[in-house]
Amino acid sequence: MADKTKRLLQGNEACAEGALYAGCNFFAGYPITPSTEIGECLSVRLPKTGGKFIQMEDEIGAISAIIGASLAGSKSLTATSGPGFSLKQEGIGFACMTEVPCVIVNVMRGGPSTGFPTGPSQSDIMQAKWGAHGDHPAVVLTPSTVQEIFYETVRSFNLSEKYRTPVILLYDEIVGHMREPIVIPEEGEVEIVNRIKPTCPPEEYLPYDDSHEIAPLAAYGEGYRFHVTGLNHKPDGFPTNDPKLIEKENKRIIDKIENNKKQIWKNEAIDLDDATIGIFAYGSIARSARYAVNIMRDKDIKVGLLRPLTIWPFPEEAVSEMAEKVKVIIVPEMNLGQAVIEVERVAGGKCEVVGINRVDGDPIHPQQIIEVIEKYK
Repeated sequence: MADKTKRLLQGNEACAEGALYAGCNFFAGYPITPSTEIGECLSVRLPKTGGKFIQMEDEIGAISAIIGASLAGSKSLTATSGPGFSLKQEGIGFACMTEVPCVIVNVMRGGPSTGFPTGPSQSDIMQAKWGAHGDHPAVVLTPSTVQEIFYETVRSFNLSEKYRTPVILLYDEIVGHMREPIVIPEEGEVEIVNRIKPTCPPEEYLPYDDSHEIAPLAAYGEGYRFHVTGLNHKPDGFPTNDPKLIEKENKRIIDKIENNKKQIWKNEAIDLDDATIGIFAYGSIARSARYAVNIMRDKDIKVGLLRPLTIWPFPEEAVSEMAEKVKVIIVPEMNLGQAVIEVERVAGGKCEVVGINRVDGDPIHPQQIIEVIEKYK
C-alpha cells in the first residue's frame, strides 16, 4: 500500500484493508454471516505481512484470543454478527475492566437468536452500549459507506490504542456487502496511533497507574511482569476489596471516555443550518435519509440530516443543538426503536421526536421517510 490506489471493494473487504493500514497484526474469529469476508480476507493477507490469523472454535474463544494477543503487544481484531456478538459480551466486559486495546466488528443482521442471517438490521445499538454487565466504557462507531468503513476501521484502532479500551465498529449487512469504489490512502497519509509504552524500570511499572488518565501499557515478553485480572484491582494489577480504590477505578475507566467525548465524537451535519425538520440516521439508513433530504430540498422543504459516525458516546451536543432549531426529529432505524430513545432523552421536549421502524429484513426506503416528512412540512 505504498501508493494511493482506487479499488472496487465490498464493505467487509474495506474493513480488512483498514485494519491492515492501521497496523493490525492479529485476527481471531469464527465464521458468521454477514461478517465472514473480513476473516477470509485477513486469513490471506495477514500471513503475507508477518501477522497471525487463527480461526477459533467459537466466539468466546475469539474474543479471549484477541485480548491475549493485545496483551502480548499486537493490534488485534475480531469480527462477528448478532449471535456471536452476544457470546462476546463477557470478554468485552473483561477488556473494559482490564483496559486492553482491541477492536470488535459487528456486522448487524436480523434477530433475535439466529433470526435472519442474510438480512440487514440495526438491532444491536443498545447491546453495543449495555451488553456487558456493570458500568463500563463504550466507544462505538457507525460508518455508512464502504470508504467510511475503511477510515472508521483505522479510527477504531486509533481510539482503542489511545484510550486503552475495546472499540466496536458497528455497521449493517447492507454496507458490509455492497461494493463501492474507494481510495486507499498512501502510507503515512492517515495518522496511526500506537499505545503508550512505559519508560520506567520494570520494577517500578504499574499497569494501572492512576496518576495517569491513560496508563502506559507494556507487552508481555518485553521484560515487564504484571498482573491482569477482571476483579477490581490496585494500580499494580492485583485484586483489592478497598471500597475507595474500587470506586476510584470504576470512575476512572468511565471518565477516560467521558472526559474525551469531544475528541471521540464524529458527526456529519447536512443542511441543518436552516432546517425546520431534522432527521437522525446512521449506517445504511442514513443513505436513504440523505436521498430523502435531497428530494425534499428540491421542493423547498427545509429538511436536514444529522448523521453520527460515533453512536457511543451518544452525540448529545449535536442532537441537543438540532432539537433547539427544528420542530421535529425523525429517527429511521431498522429496529423497533433504540436510538430514538436516546434522541428523545437528549431532545428533552424541545421538539417532537418520531421514529420510523422496520424489522422485516428490508431497508427503510427514502419514500418511507418522505411520507413522514410530508406530515410535518
